[in-house]
This record gives sequence, structure tokens and C-alpha cells, in this order.
Amino acid sequence: MGLKSVLSKVFAAWVNRQINYQRKNAVALQNKTLQQLINQAKDTQFGTDHNFAQIRTYSDFKKQVPVVDYEELRPYIERVMHGEENVLWPGKPAYLTKTSGTTSGVKYIPISKESMPAHITAARNALLCYIHETGNAKFVDGKMIFLQGSPELAEKSGIPTGRLSGIVAHHVPGYLQANRLPSYKVNCIDDWETKVDAIVEETAKEDMRLISGIPPWCQMYFDRLSAKFGGKKIKDIFPNFKLYVYGGVNYEPYRARIEEVVGFKIDTIETYPASEGFIAFQDSQKEKGLLLQVDSGIFYEFIPADEYFNDNPTRISLEEVELDKNYALILNTNAGLWGYSIGDTVKFVSKNPYRIVVSGRIKHYISAFGEHVIGEEVEHALISVAAEEGVDVVEFTVAPQVNPSQGQLPYHEWFVEFGKEPADLKAFALKVDKALQKKNIYYFDLIEGNILQPLVIKSLKKGTFINYMRSQGKLGGQHKLPRLSNDRKIADALNS
Repeated sequence: MGLKSVLSKVFAAWVNRQINYQRKNAVALQNKTLQQLINQAKDTQFGTDHNFAQIRTYSDFKKQVPVVDYEELRPYIERVMHGEENVLWPGKPAYLTKTSGTTSGVKYIPISKESMPAHITAARNALLCYIHETGNAKFVDGKMIFLQGSPELAEKSGIPTGRLSGIVAHHVPGYLQANRLPSYKVNCIDDWETKVDAIVEETAKEDMRLISGIPPWCQMYFDRLSAKFGGKKIKDIFPNFKLYVYGGVNYEPYRARIEEVVGFKIDTIETYPASEGFIAFQDSQKEKGLLLQVDSGIFYEFIPADEYFNDNPTRISLEEVELDKNYALILNTNAGLWGYSIGDTVKFVSKNPYRIVVSGRIKHYISAFGEHVIGEEVEHALISVAAEEGVDVVEFTVAPQVNPSQGQLPYHEWFVEFGKEPADLKAFALKVDKALQKKNIYYFDLIEGNILQPLVIKSLKKGTFINYMRSQGKLGGQHKLPRLSNDRKIADALNS
């Protein structure tokens, strides 16, 4: 065992004591965070406009600060982008992160000098929690790869601007830099497929022990690496590879294929980073869910997902949440986001400590017929049946078919790219439909009432989804395919 791995265990034990304090004092820390945020921002333009100086309680805060999406916050952000100071947060942002929105096009999210450290600390602590719980620290003695966006940054009014993963690359601790791949030169390659090929060449003969990136793009890397070595398993190419870190999308739809190409059931750590802040990470290999980051400059609010589009939805703090209930996640941050709806839905699977799972996107659902089917439900239905049937799913998306052929009832159309296809696709589809009915009572009622016919699965040829993402200019990086759409835009593109 190397010196780094020995020292990391000592450091992990020290950090775990700090995290234990946060686990036990989550509500108090959240209340403290809210007061700190209000005090620090009371003299900003936003703070003046919303009477921060008069806010004493969370109830006061809710009366003064509305829940907003990016479009509603855009006037303030545009002032920031034009170089104005003290708009949403004191001074100017340290960075602007550039991200893609489903309704707002390109979005620019501020990162302040106060918020930047949390992105690094949370990622570090996720690894340290793993080391402390498992005792496995050998990965720190070898090479680590982070599949991410380009670290090259542009500027807007003197503010460095780029993708979150590219910005974070400038803040990787020095003790990890020598072990980190790909090189800066390769990381700066814009074209994703060219970049993946270059990463394959650069890492092929290295002692890779940890690999991090969102599942679909790591899957591409693994597939190309395996192909380079004549179909070898990743475990035979990288015998010391023991840990995979991911975030951004649910791993379950990719698990079977990644474990097949890797060659064994690899340990994984799930993280929940976003341009708006590092929200949660998996702190245990034994417990379900991700530990909410309650002391990192973010005050969280929650709106029951089924009330989100109401005129006056319920809006609560951490203290009031219930287990196993879908909430839209609202953020107030030390980068100047206020009442900001991030667009994700979460469920609490534990309140001691507060752990969440990401259940979907508030605007990614199907409710063309009143069923309000969400991402968590379609993923569970497909993956559970696929596992039972020994079927390999590469990627999928679902859309409503409201104008079927004459004489047919409407239905949900599933577009699925299989690695290993079912022997009987229609029988497989019926099983998935039954599984979805069990997860969603409204969908069950529509099927039982002959309002909808059972779902239809269209099997797509290999590479269809990669080609679609390429055609949209969204191949690689942090781009993710929506699992659900309430319209036919993606479906029509896949059918063309």
C-alpha cells in the first residue's frame, strides 16, 4: 500500500467526524445557512428588491422571495453577464457556468468565490466516505480518469465562462494532479468522439484505478477501449480498476452493459453535482440514497411534485419533508440563486440522516392523458423486466402517441436500443406495461378503462441514440437524453 493510500485513510476518518456532525444537525445547519445567505445578500440589488433587511424567519422569506425558473431570473443574470456588480450576490461571480436548458436554450449560472469550494469538497468527501467505510484506498495510488468538458474558458465581461466540469478541472487538488488523466491537451478537444478516441490512446497502457463520468459516455469509452484490445474485458486491460464514480443520470439502465464490458460488479459512488451547486453524494455503500449537503451554502426548499404547477403550491423547508414523496427541488445559494427551481424531483429515503434519490425532472413526464408518468417509474418498469428476462438495454426514451392509426387507442411509444434484444418483443412490452401499471395508479386506470392501449416498444438499431445526440450537437460532456417527453419532438426525429 502506497503512502497516499495510508494518509487518505487518516484523512477520511477526520472528515467522517465532520460529516457525522452535519448528519446529526441538518435542520439547525439549514436554518443557519438561510440566515447567513440573507445577511450576506441584503445589500445586493436582488436583496433590496425583495426586502431582505426585513426577513427574520423562513415564513418571511417565502413571502418576499418567489419560486422562479431561469427565465424569470434571467433579467438579473443578464445584468451580471454585462459586468454589473452586487446584483444577485456581493461583487461579481468567480465564474459563469454554461449549461443547456430544455426550455431556455443556453443558460449561464453564476459560481461565486464562496460557492466554488463546495464543488471540490463534496466530490472529495464522496471518495473519503467510501475509503472510511470500506477501507479500500488503493485507487489513490494509481491513475484516475475524469471524463469531462473542456477546461478552456471564454469570458463574459471579464468573468471566466465554461462548462462546470471544465471549470472544476482548474480546482483539482495538487495531490491528485499527478495521478489525473486525461491530459490538459486531450481534455481541450472539442469533438467528443475524437476526444474519446484520444483518451483511449492516452490511457490504454496506464494503471487506471478510478474512472468518473456520466454512464452513457463512460460506456462509449469502455466499448472503444475494449475494441482496441480485441474485445478484452476492462478488468483485463486495467487489473487494478476498482471504482466507478458517476452522476447526472440514473445508473441502473446502464449497469448491466457496463458490468458486462468491465467484467465484474464494480463498486460505484453516485454524486449529484449541478451547475447550481453540489447537492448530494453517496456516503455509504450499505445505505440507499445520497447524503444531502446541508452545510455547503445552499438552503433547500421543497414543493410536492403534484402541486408544482398549482397557483399556490405548498413550499416547505427540510424540517417538514416526508419520506417517499416526490418533491420539486428549490435552491437558494451563496452564488446568488434565489427561490430557484432546478427542475429536478427528489424523494427522501431517510431523514436520519437526510438522504435523497433523484426521481426525475419536473418537466420530463408524460401526462397527455392525465397519467403523469415520471422518469423513476419508466426506468423501474423497463429495467426490472429487462433484468428478469436477461435483456440488455443500451438507451431509451418514451413519448405519447395521441394520434394512432385509425381504429387504435392512443398509447405510450417506447424507443429502445437493445444490446441483447428480447426473443419476443411484444410479450416483453406487455410485461413492461404491467410493471408500469403497478408503479402508477393513473396509468393503470387508463389501461383498465380502455382509454389507452398497452405501451408499444420500437426496437432501434445500434447507435441510433448516439447519432441523434450528434445531430443535436449534444454528444458527450454532460449532455443527457431525456427519458420522457410530453410531446413528439424526439420521437419524430427518431422515426425520421
